[in-house]
Amino acid sequence: MTVESLSLLQSSGLLPEGLNVSFKLLPAILVLSMLGLFLVIGFVFRVADAEDMWVAGRSIGNLENGAAIGANWMSAASYLGMAALIALSGVYGLAFVVGWTTAFFIVLIFMAAQMRRFGKYTAPDFVGDRFNSDAARAIAAITTFLIGFVYAIGQARGMALVGLYVFGDIGLLGLTGYQSMVVFMMTITVGYLTLSGMLGATKNQAVQYTILIAAFLIGLYVVGFSQGYSTVLPQVEYGQLIGELGSEFSEPFANESYYLWIATCFSLIVGTAGLPHVLVRFYTVESERTARWSTVWGLFFICLLYWSAPAFAAFGSDLYAQEVGPVYGANGMDSAAADVIVVLATQLAGLPQWFVGFVAAGGIAAAIATVAGLFIAGSSAISHDIYTNIINPDATQRQQVLVGRLSIILLGVITTLAALDPAAPIAALVSYAFSLAGSVLFPMFFLGLWWENTNREGAITGMLTGLVLWSIPMINEVVPNYLGGVEGPLVAGLAQWMPAIGSALIATPIVFAVTIGVSLLTDEPDLQTKMLVRQCHSPEPMHETTAAEAVASSERTDSGTPADD
Repeated sequence: MTVESLSLLQSSGLLPEGLNVSFKLLPAILVLSMLGLFLVIGFVFRVADAEDMWVAGRSIGNLENGAAIGANWMSAASYLGMAALIALSGVYGLAFVVGWTTAFFIVLIFMAAQMRRFGKYTAPDFVGDRFNSDAARAIAAITTFLIGFVYAIGQARGMALVGLYVFGDIGLLGLTGYQSMVVFMMTITVGYLTLSGMLGATKNQAVQYTILIAAFLIGLYVVGFSQGYSTVLPQVEYGQLIGELGSEFSEPFANESYYLWIATCFSLIVGTAGLPHVLVRFYTVESERTARWSTVWGLFFICLLYWSAPAFAAFGSDLYAQEVGPVYGANGMDSAAADVIVVLATQLAGLPQWFVGFVAAGGIAAAIATVAGLFIAGSSAISHDIYTNIINPDATQRQQVLVGRLSIILLGVITTLAALDPAAPIAALVSYAFSLAGSVLFPMFFLGLWWENTNREGAITGMLTGLVLWSIPMINEVVPNYLGGVEGPLVAGLAQWMPAIGSALIATPIVFAVTIGVSLLTDEPDLQTKMLVRQCHSPEPMHETTAAEAVASSERTDSGTPADD
């Protein structure tokens, strides 16, 4: 890479300033060995039928599923983007810690066991069967596919930025170093997913969680100890640095408004509870008890990293100010450098290359694990919900798996193309997907499980309303980044009160109101559907292999009356 092209990439925000971009043998061996391991696991646990492809044969235990939830959840946005936002925006970045953590309590209390009782294959499966509508199923499936696409763009950016440290500019097809790394990383990810399906992805995610949490915590402790920042508890001791990091890091709402903090936090809460690739994990276990315990384990695993991210941001910001330049102001740290602050901190601390490569490998594992969950959910929406349930009900197992694999490849191609020139930093890109899930799917899951009078007309109207409301700020702020000569936002007032990163604050209550209103104005669901909803949260225990639908049918046949709530 020439000095001129390096300068151009850094000025365009695609290359992290201060990061040593060159090929490094030991880190490369480490990362390639890790990627090879993922491929081997994917091959060993490759799938042959739809049950293994979409729900891992419902054979996953609570600890393993908890680790998979952790890996599924802790993407490049958690591993890299959260520390980046805290480093750049201070207290505003804590909206991600608070929002994502709070959301799992909602999932634990209101959705995990109830979704498992419903006992389907995919999130759109729930929508289609709960509301007895192929139209509702199709809208949910398209939304799931769209969430996978938008969410994965941030993961591809994270993988590529970290991969640059390890492999340097590999120069594929005349692309820049960053773009070549996007293509390289996404090719490997799509390769193992097309082999493994949900079964292999789950086995891989347990391994990926171990790698990412070890890399993150060991990296934090070594940086803190070697630089004299901390000894045994860096998650607390980093507070001694706050007075030296500037008001932008520590002063509440110095960088972003109180309203934006609330909007972002709310969108992350409802978005998490509406993400198909998170909720589908409860279909991979054998019982509702396992679903609940796997959520508890997942929350514990996630908290280990979230508790540590602010400390890594503080250490990285201080080292950046000492070694590279000012963190804040006109010539301050750019978004690309912030997005790799975790890796950059270990490099600026003067730690050995193999160790920096180990921390980088954790970032790549985090991104790949989440892309796996997203692509499995997105491809199942196309293969199972649209192809098998709507287009070709007589599809064989072989045809379903083939369509699923082709869907993974399609998602991989469009994600790669969009990530070649992403519109925003990692955490912001991911947040757009949360706003979509919170605006369209969360109201359907919550009302579908807890209000038996929610009907088909209400669900369809509500989801279409959510899609429209989500699209408006995206067109206002994000789409202009992909159009030459047009600068966003198109309407400044709209961006202030309905920001793309937190649009669910406005959209979700409206979708709830529309869904409830239309349901009240149209015919109630039939008795069988009401009994199904009651069975999902009935206090009566249910056999592990039984679904709520079968129990509701049996009770109606026996008594002709609804089950007790």
